[in-house]
Amino acid sequence: MKFLSLALAAGLMFASAAHANEAAIRKALTAQFPGAQIASVTKTPYSGLFEVYLDGQLIYVDAKAQYVFLGDVVDLKSRTNLTQQKLNQLQAVKWDTLPLQDALKTVKGKGERRLVVFSDVDCPYCRKFEEELAKVDNITVYTFLYPVEGLHPKAVQASKQIWCAPDRNKAWNDYIDDGKLPRNDGKCANPVDATIALGQRLRINGTPTLIFANGQRVPGMVPAAQLERLLAANARQ
Repeated sequence: MKFLSLALAAGLMFASAAHANEAAIRKALTAQFPGAQIASVTKTPYSGLFEVYLDGQLIYVDAKAQYVFLGDVVDLKSRTNLTQQKLNQLQAVKWDTLPLQDALKTVKGKGERRLVVFSDVDCPYCRKFEEELAKVDNITVYTFLYPVEGLHPKAVQASKQIWCAPDRNKAWNDYIDDGKLPRNDGKCANPVDATIALGQRLRINGTPTLIFANGQRVPGMVPAAQLERLLAANARQ
């Protein structure tokens, strides 16, 4: 009983210290980065560091937030990127909250597997991903037209014209394959501006960004073989 009491007391002291450190870290970082959104502060099991989820990114600080460490933490024994693993958890998207009616829908085969793609019509990596996606069967793909205007100034207008075409999927494929836009002014009721706002809320900073049925997201172009593995690993659970 005495041992259990000591263990309980030690645990309470540790929790109290961690809470005090969290408060101090929040105060210090708020002073250094006014206006920044600090979503969480968590004690890590390595090197006495605290993990801070700040403005959509993970940083690491000491107990007083005097030093900031940027970059990925990798477990060399398991070859696991612990930073990316935690980001995947923090940035997971609830599938049922996505406005799928605002996306292009493509069904291949039975369409049993589901994938959301945020794609920029003028992004070369998005075009490369479409080539890889063509090799994958039994999938339903929802493509959100997500133009990154700062990189591709004509992408917003092109996205609206594609959406306003009588056959949106054909217009998308024609533009991706041949750069051919449908003949319209893009002034129909379209969700492009709403999709841009959605992507910004989800902190989607690059294209393509993939979201799987269990909510996990993967940024960047992946080859077909890797996509198959990701679809299997991230099916709805």
